[in-house]
Amino acid sequence: MKRTHLPLNALRVFDAAARHLSFTRAADELAVTPAAVGQQIRALEDLLGVVLFRRTSKGLELTEEAGTGLAALRTGFLHFEEAVQAMQAGQSSHVYTIAAPREFFAAWLAPRLAAFRAANPQVQYVIVDGEMTDFTEANLDLAVRWTEGPGELEGVALGTAEWVEVGAGDWIAWPGDPAPADRNEPAAADSQGGTGAANADDDDAKPQITVGDAGQAIAAALAGMGRAHVPALLAAGIVGEGQGGLVGSPMPCRRGYWLVAPLPQWRQKKVRDLVAALTAQA
Repeated sequence: MKRTHLPLNALRVFDAAARHLSFTRAADELAVTPAAVGQQIRALEDLLGVVLFRRTSKGLELTEEAGTGLAALRTGFLHFEEAVQAMQAGQSSHVYTIAAPREFFAAWLAPRLAAFRAANPQVQYVIVDGEMTDFTEANLDLAVRWTEGPGELEGVALGTAEWVEVGAGDWIAWPGDPAPADRNEPAAADSQGGTGAANADDDDAKPQITVGDAGQAIAAALAGMGRAHVPALLAAGIVGEGQGGLVGSPMPCRRGYWLVAPLPQWRQKKVRDLVAALTAQA
């Protein structure tokens, strides 16, 4: 059966105007102008071939024809809302799509997701490698990012923003290596009396080994290839206990690991439940 085209936006405006019996108050509710409300009502009247409102000395009132269809219209809107909720509560109620740096997933996130799933056996995970993955393109629920804060997203910090030095010897560089400014360190004085991270011709200022991420930096340091500055939370997950003097003392850092998501995802109950579980174990 072919369905009649429904002017849903105009019907929504009509419902608001009918509840308030005022184009101005309806406009306030819908965040539009009273003129826009009036235009939508006139277009709906033209489409239906009936008058919906009359102006009287007491104000705006519904016509009999408008009142006849109003109850069914509001029931229809309730059904629309129920349909949307049902679609949202389908597979999305127990499936989590999460983006995280590979090394952080292995060292910290995976055991905590396993604990959450043990308490909630219906849960399913889709794990995406890469902290900067686009939320819309990958249909993400959450992402873990090594950053200074959530930015334009909603978020919560995982643990304390700290870095540690792992290993000894040559400097191992990686793309997210905390710079001196990030570590809140005073810059070293150069030979001209100025300041800088190190002199340009200082061999120690140049990395002897370059790797792709913090996990590789830790692995290289543990293999005796040098020293790396890495997130303390990650080092604790990878190195663990009993490594002697391989790991230095934690130092404050501007960046840390954050759980982030756009506001619509952040408000979902399933996301709130997982965030609560992960932060309780941070």
